[in-house]
Amino acid sequence: MDPIQAAILGIIQGITEWLPVSSEGQSILFMIRYINISPEDTISLAIFLHLGTMFAVLIKFRKEFLATLNPDSGLLRILVITAACSGVTGIPCYLALKHTFTSGEGTTLLIGVMLILTGIILSLPSRRNAHRTREEITTKDLVITGLVQGFAILPGISRSGITITTLLLRNVEQKSALAISFLISVPVVLGAMLLDIGSITEVQPTNILIMFVTSFIAGYITMDILIRFAERVNFSLFCIALGAVTVILTLPGVL
Repeated sequence: MDPIQAAILGIIQGITEWLPVSSEGQSILFMIRYINISPEDTISLAIFLHLGTMFAVLIKFRKEFLATLNPDSGLLRILVITAACSGVTGIPCYLALKHTFTSGEGTTLLIGVMLILTGIILSLPSRRNAHRTREEITTKDLVITGLVQGFAILPGISRSGITITTLLLRNVEQKSALAISFLISVPVVLGAMLLDIGSITEVQPTNILIMFVTSFIAGYITMDILIRFAERVNFSLFCIALGAVTVILTLPGVL
Protein backbone atom coordinates (compact mmCIF):
# COMPACT_ATOMS: atom_id res chain seq x y z
CA MET A 1 0.00 0.00 0.00
CA ASP A 2 1.30 3.45 -0.92
CA PRO A 3 0.27 6.84 0.58
CA ILE A 4 -2.15 7.61 -2.27
CA GLN A 5 -3.97 4.30 -1.78
CA ALA A 6 -4.08 4.96 1.97
CA ALA A 7 -5.64 8.38 1.34
CA ILE A 8 -8.21 6.91 -1.06
CA LEU A 9 -9.19 4.34 1.57
CA GLY A 10 -9.65 7.10 4.13
CA ILE A 11 -11.83 9.11 1.76
CA ILE A 12 -13.94 6.05 0.88
CA GLN A 13 -14.55 5.46 4.59
CA GLY A 14 -15.26 9.14 5.29
CA ILE A 15 -17.90 9.32 2.56
CA THR A 16 -19.58 5.92 2.72
CA GLU A 17 -19.86 5.82 6.53
CA TRP A 18 -22.87 8.16 6.34
CA LEU A 19 -24.59 6.26 3.54
CA PRO A 20 -26.43 2.92 3.97
CA VAL A 21 -24.06 1.10 1.61
CA SER A 22 -21.66 -0.51 4.13
CA SER A 23 -18.44 1.52 4.35
CA GLU A 24 -16.65 -1.63 5.50
CA GLY A 25 -17.81 -3.54 2.43
CA GLN A 26 -16.75 -0.78 0.04
CA SER A 27 -13.32 -0.45 1.67
CA ILE A 28 -12.70 -4.21 1.57
CA LEU A 29 -13.75 -4.45 -2.08
CA PHE A 30 -11.29 -1.67 -2.96
CA MET A 31 -8.47 -3.32 -1.01
CA ILE A 32 -9.04 -6.75 -2.56
CA ARG A 33 -9.43 -5.56 -6.15
CA TYR A 34 -6.96 -2.69 -6.36
CA ILE A 35 -4.38 -3.16 -3.59
CA ASN A 36 -4.32 -6.98 -3.48
CA ILE A 37 -4.44 -7.20 0.31
CA SER A 38 -5.32 -10.54 1.91
CA PRO A 39 -8.93 -10.90 3.17
CA GLU A 40 -7.82 -11.25 6.81
CA ASP A 41 -5.86 -8.00 6.64
CA THR A 42 -8.64 -6.15 4.79
CA ILE A 43 -11.06 -6.86 7.65
CA SER A 44 -8.59 -5.46 10.18
CA LEU A 45 -7.90 -2.37 8.08
CA ALA A 46 -11.61 -1.79 7.48
CA ILE A 47 -12.20 -1.86 11.24
CA PHE A 48 -9.32 0.57 11.80
CA LEU A 49 -10.70 2.99 9.18
CA HIS A 50 -13.74 3.50 11.42
CA LEU A 51 -11.50 5.16 13.99
CA GLY A 52 -11.30 8.36 11.96
CA THR A 53 -15.06 8.64 11.41
CA MET A 54 -15.61 7.71 15.07
CA PHE A 55 -13.66 10.81 16.11
CA ALA A 56 -15.73 12.83 13.64
CA VAL A 57 -18.86 11.62 15.46
CA LEU A 58 -17.32 12.39 18.85
CA ILE A 59 -16.59 15.98 17.83
CA LYS A 60 -19.89 16.48 16.03
CA PHE A 61 -21.90 15.15 18.99
CA ARG A 62 -19.52 16.34 21.73
CA LYS A 63 -22.31 17.93 23.75
CA GLU A 64 -24.27 14.69 23.79
CA PHE A 65 -21.24 12.66 24.89
CA LEU A 66 -20.38 15.17 27.61
CA ALA A 67 -23.95 14.76 28.79
CA THR A 68 -23.16 11.14 29.71
CA LEU A 69 -21.23 12.56 32.66
CA ASN A 70 -24.58 13.70 34.02
CA PRO A 71 -26.15 10.91 36.11
CA ASP A 72 -29.59 12.01 34.90
CA SER A 73 -28.64 11.62 31.24
CA GLY A 74 -30.37 8.79 29.41
CA LEU A 75 -27.58 8.57 26.85
CA LEU A 76 -25.28 6.51 29.06
CA ARG A 77 -28.02 3.88 29.37
CA ILE A 78 -28.45 3.82 25.60
CA LEU A 79 -24.73 3.40 24.96
CA VAL A 80 -24.19 0.69 27.58
CA ILE A 81 -27.16 -1.49 26.62
CA THR A 82 -26.63 -1.29 22.85
CA ALA A 83 -22.87 -1.89 23.17
CA ALA A 84 -23.36 -4.96 25.37
CA CYS A 85 -25.97 -6.44 23.05
CA SER A 86 -23.86 -5.67 19.99
CA GLY A 87 -21.09 -7.75 21.50
CA VAL A 88 -23.44 -10.74 21.81
CA THR A 89 -23.88 -10.93 18.04
CA GLY A 90 -20.82 -9.03 16.85
CA ILE A 91 -18.06 -11.06 18.52
CA PRO A 92 -19.14 -14.44 17.07
CA CYS A 93 -19.50 -12.83 13.62
CA TYR A 94 -16.04 -11.28 13.92
CA LEU A 95 -14.45 -14.60 14.93
CA ALA A 96 -16.20 -16.36 12.04
CA LEU A 97 -14.89 -13.75 9.62
CA LYS A 98 -11.30 -14.02 10.78
CA HIS A 99 -11.24 -17.81 10.62
CA THR A 100 -13.52 -18.63 7.69
CA PHE A 101 -13.08 -16.12 4.90
CA THR A 102 -9.49 -16.51 3.76
CA SER A 103 -9.95 -16.09 -0.01
CA GLY A 104 -10.62 -12.95 -2.02
CA GLU A 105 -13.46 -14.61 -3.92
CA GLY A 106 -15.13 -15.82 -0.74
CA THR A 107 -14.93 -12.40 0.90
CA THR A 108 -16.20 -10.65 -2.23
CA LEU A 109 -19.11 -13.10 -2.48
CA LEU A 110 -19.97 -12.46 1.18
CA ILE A 111 -19.99 -8.70 0.60
CA GLY A 112 -22.28 -9.09 -2.41
CA VAL A 113 -24.76 -11.26 -0.52
CA MET A 114 -24.73 -8.94 2.51
CA LEU A 115 -25.28 -5.88 0.30
CA ILE A 116 -28.36 -7.56 -1.17
CA LEU A 117 -29.55 -8.32 2.36
CA THR A 118 -28.95 -4.68 3.34
CA GLY A 119 -31.05 -3.58 0.36
CA ILE A 120 -33.87 -5.88 1.43
CA ILE A 121 -33.72 -4.53 5.00
CA LEU A 122 -33.78 -0.95 3.73
CA SER A 123 -36.89 -1.76 1.70
CA LEU A 124 -38.83 -2.70 4.82
CA PRO A 125 -41.76 -0.35 5.40
CA SER A 126 -40.31 2.13 7.88
CA ARG A 127 -42.60 4.40 9.80
CA ARG A 128 -41.72 7.86 8.57
CA ASN A 129 -44.48 9.25 10.78
CA ALA A 130 -42.95 7.65 13.87
CA HIS A 131 -43.12 9.97 16.86
CA ARG A 132 -41.26 8.44 19.82
CA THR A 133 -38.31 10.51 21.03
CA ARG A 134 -35.00 9.40 22.55
CA GLU A 135 -36.43 9.83 26.04
CA GLU A 136 -39.24 7.38 25.22
CA ILE A 137 -37.00 4.54 24.02
CA THR A 138 -37.44 1.36 26.05
CA THR A 139 -34.89 -1.22 27.12
CA LYS A 140 -36.43 -3.64 24.63
CA ASP A 141 -35.81 -1.14 21.81
CA LEU A 142 -32.17 -0.83 22.83
CA VAL A 143 -31.63 -4.58 23.13
CA ILE A 144 -33.05 -5.22 19.65
CA THR A 145 -31.06 -2.35 18.13
CA GLY A 146 -27.86 -3.52 19.80
CA LEU A 147 -28.28 -7.12 18.67
CA VAL A 148 -28.95 -5.96 15.11
CA GLN A 149 -25.97 -3.60 15.17
CA GLY A 150 -23.61 -6.46 16.02
CA PHE A 151 -24.25 -8.06 12.62
CA ALA A 152 -22.80 -4.96 10.94
CA ILE A 153 -19.32 -6.38 11.54
CA LEU A 154 -20.11 -8.48 8.46
CA PRO A 155 -18.83 -6.57 5.41
CA GLY A 156 -21.74 -5.56 3.21
CA ILE A 157 -24.16 -4.99 6.10
CA SER A 158 -24.71 -1.28 6.59
CA ARG A 159 -24.54 -0.45 10.30
CA SER A 160 -26.30 2.88 9.94
CA GLY A 161 -28.86 1.44 7.53
CA ILE A 162 -29.96 -1.48 9.71
CA THR A 163 -29.90 0.42 13.01
CA ILE A 164 -31.90 3.37 11.66
CA THR A 165 -34.39 1.03 10.00
CA THR A 166 -34.73 -0.95 13.24
CA LEU A 167 -35.40 2.20 15.26
CA LEU A 168 -37.92 3.46 12.71
CA LEU A 169 -39.72 0.11 12.83
CA ARG A 170 -39.78 0.53 16.61
CA ASN A 171 -41.69 3.79 16.02
CA VAL A 172 -38.78 6.09 16.93
CA GLU A 173 -38.86 9.42 15.10
CA GLN A 174 -36.38 9.76 12.24
CA LYS A 175 -34.35 12.61 13.75
CA SER A 176 -33.81 10.67 16.98
CA ALA A 177 -33.09 7.45 15.07
CA LEU A 178 -30.34 9.16 13.05
CA ALA A 179 -28.70 10.69 16.11
CA ILE A 180 -28.88 7.46 18.13
CA SER A 181 -27.47 5.42 15.24
CA PHE A 182 -24.34 7.56 15.08
CA LEU A 183 -23.93 7.86 18.86
CA ILE A 184 -24.08 4.11 19.48
CA SER A 185 -21.42 3.52 16.82
CA VAL A 186 -18.67 4.87 19.08
CA PRO A 187 -18.60 2.08 21.73
CA VAL A 188 -18.77 -0.69 19.11
CA VAL A 189 -15.93 0.83 17.08
CA LEU A 190 -13.80 0.99 20.22
CA GLY A 191 -14.77 -2.60 21.05
CA ALA A 192 -13.89 -3.81 17.56
CA MET A 193 -10.55 -2.01 17.77
CA LEU A 194 -9.77 -3.78 21.06
CA LEU A 195 -10.68 -7.15 19.52
CA ASP A 196 -8.49 -6.50 16.50
CA ILE A 197 -5.63 -4.64 18.17
CA GLY A 198 -2.24 -5.43 16.70
CA SER A 199 -3.62 -6.91 13.47
CA ILE A 200 -2.37 -4.17 11.16
CA THR A 201 1.31 -4.27 12.06
CA GLU A 202 2.24 -4.95 8.42
CA VAL A 203 1.05 -1.49 7.35
CA GLN A 204 3.56 1.35 7.56
CA PRO A 205 2.85 3.85 10.38
CA THR A 206 2.79 6.69 7.85
CA ASN A 207 -0.02 5.04 5.87
CA ILE A 208 -1.93 4.30 9.08
CA LEU A 209 -1.76 7.99 9.97
CA ILE A 210 -2.87 8.98 6.45
CA MET A 211 -5.88 6.65 6.63
CA PHE A 212 -6.89 8.05 10.01
CA VAL A 213 -6.52 11.71 9.05
CA THR A 214 -8.24 11.43 5.67
CA SER A 215 -11.17 9.38 7.03
CA PHE A 216 -11.61 11.90 9.86
CA ILE A 217 -11.47 14.97 7.60
CA ALA A 218 -13.63 13.46 4.84
CA GLY A 219 -16.09 12.13 7.41
CA TYR A 220 -16.42 15.38 9.33
CA ILE A 221 -16.78 17.56 6.23
CA THR A 222 -19.33 15.34 4.48
CA MET A 223 -21.38 14.18 7.47
CA ASP A 224 -24.25 16.69 7.32
CA ILE A 225 -24.43 16.76 3.52
CA LEU A 226 -24.49 12.99 3.06
CA ILE A 227 -26.93 12.38 5.90
CA ARG A 228 -29.40 14.76 4.22
CA PHE A 229 -28.69 13.08 0.88
CA ALA A 230 -29.27 9.62 2.34
CA GLU A 231 -32.65 10.75 3.68
CA ARG A 232 -33.83 11.68 0.19
CA VAL A 233 -32.51 8.76 -1.86
CA ASN A 234 -33.80 5.20 -1.97
CA PHE A 235 -30.69 3.10 -1.38
CA SER A 236 -32.56 -0.20 -1.28
CA LEU A 237 -32.40 -0.87 -5.01
CA PHE A 238 -28.87 0.53 -5.19
CA CYS A 239 -27.60 -1.95 -2.56
CA ILE A 240 -29.40 -4.88 -4.20
CA ALA A 241 -28.01 -3.97 -7.64
CA LEU A 242 -24.48 -3.40 -6.30
CA GLY A 243 -24.66 -6.67 -4.38
CA ALA A 244 -25.86 -8.57 -7.45
CA VAL A 245 -23.00 -7.17 -9.57
CA THR A 246 -20.50 -8.06 -6.84
CA VAL A 247 -21.79 -11.63 -6.70
CA ILE A 248 -21.71 -11.98 -10.50
CA LEU A 249 -18.07 -10.81 -10.55
CA THR A 250 -17.11 -13.76 -8.32
CA LEU A 251 -18.47 -16.30 -10.80
CA PRO A 252 -15.89 -18.30 -12.79
CA GLY A 253 -15.14 -16.83 -16.19
CA VAL A 254 -16.36 -13.33 -15.37
CA LEU A 255 -13.56 -10.77 -15.85
